[in-house]
Parts: sequence; C-alpha cells; structure tokens
Amino acid sequence: MISAPSPARRKRGSLAYKAGLEAETLAAEFLLGQGYSLLGQRIRTPYGELDLLVANEDWLLAIEVKQRTTLADARYALSHRQGQRLLRAFGFIIETRPDWQRPNNRLDVLIIDGQGAIEHIEDALRLS
Repeated sequence: MISAPSPARRKRGSLAYKAGLEAETLAAEFLLGQGYSLLGQRIRTPYGELDLLVANEDWLLAIEVKQRTTLADARYALSHRQGQRLLRAFGFIIETRPDWQRPNNRLDVLIIDGQGAIEHIEDALRLS
C-alpha cells in the first residue's frame, strides 16, 4: 500500500517547486537580456520536460535550469541519465516544430546560486 506524503514532505515539495519557478524566471530574464526570445517554458514532450526554449536568428537553445546553494553544487546537478532524457526531448522538439528551426541548436545549462548569481554553460552535454 502506498501512503500519502507527509505534510512536511508536501511543504518541501511545494517550496522546491516555487524555487524552481523563480530560478526559471531569473534564467528567462537573463536570456532575454542576451537577445534571445522565449519560445516556451516547461515544455512537455513524450521524453520529458524542457525548462526553457529560447531562440534568436541563428540559435535554438534548450535550457536546463539548475539552482543550488552554490554555483559549485549546481555545476554537478545534471546527471548523465537526465542529460540523455533532455537530448531526446530536444530532439523531439526539433523534429516536430519546424516553425522553431534555426541554423544552429544547442542544449545549455544555466546554473543559479542561492544569491541569484547565474552561470551560463553552453553546449553543456558535449562538455561531459
């Protein structure tokens, strides 16, 4: 028998959800400031969810947002398994949304620390 989550666990989950939304909002604002347009947030695909999808004339970027207490902790928050899921989800978007196509595409990670500092890791999955 599966039991319902405790009230404390539900509260932690709710706080994590809100923190994730706030981090994604910070990330979107950062990317808008870099000249990208926001195509979508929390885009669901059969392979998983992409936090942000942004584009400019030349690039279509899938963005994974990771927030941790420190940037150092956030740098290691993306697992290999999650990376593979993100690549499949991004591939699905590329195949099914020709209107979003650009000459180049890339999966980046934006990491955010507890103070709101942001680090942009370009082509993150090719680095690992």
